Amino acid sequence: MKEIIKGKVWKFGDNINTDNMSPAQYIAYGVSEVAKHCLEAVRPEFPKEVKPGDIILGGDNFGTGSSRETAPAALKQLGVHLVIAKSFARIFFRNAIDIALPVMICPELYDKTNDLDILSANLTNGEIVNESQGKTYKTKPIPQTMMEILRAGGIINYVIQEKW
Repeated sequence: MKEIIKGKVWKFGDNINTDNMSPAQYIAYGVSEVAKHCLEAVRPEFPKEVKPGDIILGGDNFGTGSSRETAPAALKQLGVHLVIAKSFARIFFRNAIDIALPVMICPELYDKTNDLDILSANLTNGEIVNESQGKTYKTKPIPQTMMEILRAGGIINYVIQEKW
């Protein structure tokens, strides 16, 4: 897993719900099918146009709603490499780390970043550079234990490596 992630921004607003990321009518068909409809209720073009390496920038309470592990899994399936938000719903945040999808909190970045801007985020030192605007932001880095889970490829791999 890369510790510096660079990608194009897809900007979403406040209170983006896991139901929008993982529509219930597709869950029975698996994450691949869910991903084809991920966030289409909010931005219909998203599941068709998102590219591997892209970054989601969310507002407050990103990932609110039910505790669907398929929500961050669908984002990861689409190739999203990082989600940065003003704040996260606690369960979404933890589910993302558990499946090895990096998440960072940086409230000041949201209002100063546009759709399609290019960001470069250092997960271990908390530095985020908006390369399109030439501005640097500092936030808390991802804690060491969470980085170890991300490097292992998720919580299951981490537990196997650490405990077995």
